Amino acid sequence: MLKFQRTKLVNIIDNKDGSIAVHGALDDHIYQIEIDMTINIENATIRAINGEWLRAENSECRRAVPFLQNAVGIKIDEDGFPQQVNKHVGRKSCPHFANLIIECCDAAEDAADMITFEAARAENPALTFEEYLAGHVSAKPVKTPQTQAVIQPEFRVKKAAREKEASSAADGFCVDLHIHTFPASQCSSSSVDNMLQVAVSIGLDAVCITDHNYVWKPADIQALSEKHGIPVFRGNEITTDQGDMLVFGMYKDVQGIIKLQDLKQLVDEADGFIIAAHPFRGFLIFNTSEIGLTVEKAMQRPALQMVHALEVLNGKVTKRENVFAGKVAEGLGMPATGGSDAHDVLGVGKYATSFKGPITNEKELVAALKSGSYAPCHYREMATTALRHKE
Repeated sequence: MLKFQRTKLVNIIDNKDGSIAVHGALDDHIYQIEIDMTINIENATIRAINGEWLRAENSECRRAVPFLQNAVGIKIDEDGFPQQVNKHVGRKSCPHFANLIIECCDAAEDAADMITFEAARAENPALTFEEYLAGHVSAKPVKTPQTQAVIQPEFRVKKAAREKEASSAADGFCVDLHIHTFPASQCSSSSVDNMLQVAVSIGLDAVCITDHNYVWKPADIQALSEKHGIPVFRGNEITTDQGDMLVFGMYKDVQGIIKLQDLKQLVDEADGFIIAAHPFRGFLIFNTSEIGLTVEKAMQRPALQMVHALEVLNGKVTKRENVFAGKVAEGLGMPATGGSDAHDVLGVGKYATSFKGPITNEKELVAALKSGSYAPCHYREMATTALRHKE
């Protein structure tokens, strides 16, 4: 079996001056990089950034460091934040630095949530974190004793309460097929309870938990569903030699990197379903004309012959990569899905998959996926638009 390990660590310190210091490190068999950032809490903007290569593939890698300054001034709480980082850092310097910046800022938003929550609780001591996440925060601005600055709880799910009535924003039965929770997925920064609270508040019909190489127990999933009042289904994002795959209906505990053909055999034996997750992530760092990648050539990839559907709306890749995946799916006549790939509460429901009818259990989910009668949707955008029209 192939063996590979990648570790990402993020450390955050409150500077007590209205900003937070963020240190991130990535270490695997090839690369070792570190970054340090300062992020303003009030306007969620990257104030400063520095980086260093500790171990690189070649001498050219270190030339990427100056381009990190392109991230200064970017607002980390905007919907297009990952795309901006990939555009201004990933494509111009190094995708590994870009990915680390995105992961660090995901964690920074959680840290900012805690800081603004504590500030809000100073005004309202009875406020719980669950109420804060649900949007039940004090309307009064809060002054912290350290900075005397006005800090509003602007990060993350403040919109959730306002979007609660938008459950009918997208046609059909809308399911976020791709979310990660902490600690089952170490790359996630939000607990399963917090993720599901937001899913309910924005009106999603169901959620699939697809933690990396992790199999949830049926009893735990049932308990979560009953606790939050929303159908919760098990999935699994499994690492293969041909990329990451979302697997449904197959519950074998697969660790490490497995060959895709071996995974397909396991899934076929279980009568399950495979979706190629973010199938072209990183493929389009350069212009396709420069590397000769066309939709027609992409359609010939052997991996695409071993999956049942393609994820064409993924919240962690660029718009260009999503559009390209959509064209490939269309060319192959394959079903297309959407999923947020959320690693924190902010991302939940950004994209989803709209099914024609309700789904109540995992068996029905697999059957619905096999039917091909569904479509990816921009769920958060549609929900917000519907709410504005209602108002």
